[in-house]
Amino acid sequence: MADRQGQETGQGGRIASDPRLLAALAAGLLAAVLSLWAFRGLPGGAFALWLVSLPLFMAGIGFGGLAVMAAVGVAGLVLLLLGSGAGLGLFLALFGVPALLLVLASTRGLALSFALLGLIPAAGVLLAAFLLGDAPGGLEGAMREAAEIGLQRMGLPAHEGLVEELVRVKAAAIGFWVALALLVNAAAAAALLVRAGVIPAAPAWREARLPSWYPALPAIAGGFWMAAPEGGDAIRLSLLLVLLVPVFLHGLAALHRVSAALKGRAFVLGGTYAALLILSVPVALGVAGYGFYDILNGTRARRVAPPRS
Repeated sequence: MADRQGQETGQGGRIASDPRLLAALAAGLLAAVLSLWAFRGLPGGAFALWLVSLPLFMAGIGFGGLAVMAAVGVAGLVLLLLGSGAGLGLFLALFGVPALLLVLASTRGLALSFALLGLIPAAGVLLAAFLLGDAPGGLEGAMREAAEIGLQRMGLPAHEGLVEELVRVKAAAIGFWVALALLVNAAAAAALLVRAGVIPAAPAWREARLPSWYPALPAIAGGFWMAAPEGGDAIRLSLLLVLLVPVFLHGLAALHRVSAALKGRAFVLGGTYAALLILSVPVALGVAGYGFYDILNGTRARRVAPPRS
């Protein structure tokens, strides 16, 4: 009997001392608290919402795929018990599943993770369009209602032209911010883990490259958008824009790489980011164009490179 109790105590001690399980439990609880804080409209909830994936990435990057999988499970269970089904679904769609997929994909290199920053929001747009297919106006109708409510809360007149433009890009804007939040939180998690000595070095984010097949996706989405009927292109435009986000990020990473040897590197990068803030759309398109060039140029260079002896 004593031996059995000792074995159980030993097993419990091993479980309690397993860093992967401890990290998963802590990350899951913190992600759930941040989610509940945001969903219940508490002060600072908007800021807390964009930090939900940070503990999940810390568990995954520091302790592996099983740790982030367990963390998502713990957070989901807490949200189901203390929150609502809608909150659980929102957490899984925006943060839980994307963080899990990005961590698992990173085990095969950063290229696939980079591509998922466009594929995940695109899948979200398609899923939302499917789920809202029976609602009045579908996804576009829901975006229109949200745009009108948002303008009213800001005290602005809901002109038809302004609402129409917001409807066309609102889903893409949400996808862009989700992708950016995932990327920033992943980078922050890696930096914190390096500082804590959990991992020796952060992933080389600036060296990440999109796969050579990725440019075909925004090209196909662009073709569907151009073929869309007038006034019915909101979903197709959103797909095109969210698929361009990784290309834009690739262009920024390439700009950091090629400017590394320049004496005026700080001036070049500072001017680029300032231009993005002032003339966001044309400069962002230019950076995305440079991203396309770098992807195709890198693919061509790999094809013509001589075989290693």
